Amino acid sequence: MTPASPDAPTLPQPPKRADARRNYEKLLAAAREAFAEEGTDAKLDDIARRAGLGSGTLYRHFPTRQQLLEAVYVDEVEAMARAADELAALPPWEALSRWLREFVRFSTTKRALASEMLNQVDRDAAVFAFSRGAITRAGDGLLGRAQEAGVVRPDARFGEVGRLIAAIGAATSDEDEVERLLGLVLDGLRYRPAEG
Repeated sequence: MTPASPDAPTLPQPPKRADARRNYEKLLAAAREAFAEEGTDAKLDDIARRAGLGSGTLYRHFPTRQQLLEAVYVDEVEAMARAADELAALPPWEALSRWLREFVRFSTTKRALASEMLNQVDRDAAVFAFSRGAITRAGDGLLGRAQEAGVVRPDARFGEVGRLIAAIGAATSDEDEVERLLGLVLDGLRYRPAEG
């Protein structure tokens, strides 16, 4: 989905017609699956077939591989931001810890996309600036709420926490090890009043 923010990257606009919009969404979903299963060099024609559409439809929506990569990347970032909003109804600690668990998976999957995108754009490109801002706002909101509730240490900053979470995703893909490492980070975030 193309973000509405003025700082958002320039991506192909999702179509307004319902049938074209459905095709756009099918292509994004198929690309996300193909990139997860086959890597970012998945063939575009195979992605179109996976979506049940012709190659011409794919190229009308995404004239280049880079545009498709960026659209999938931004769509995943927006999904993480929406997840933070949806989890905000939970108690602060539960909302934060559940979102950070999702963030580990997100950081693992986005690494391959980002690496491929960096072949065409640099780290300061609008797509990355927008994504960093969206993730930081989502994480800051959940972390701040947990700090206000007194369940997270007041000196924690999302930038630091985010780097730790991303490092877990970079260190291992083993689910048990990810959970153990994340448990250590979460345990370090909890507020414990000084005993005295």
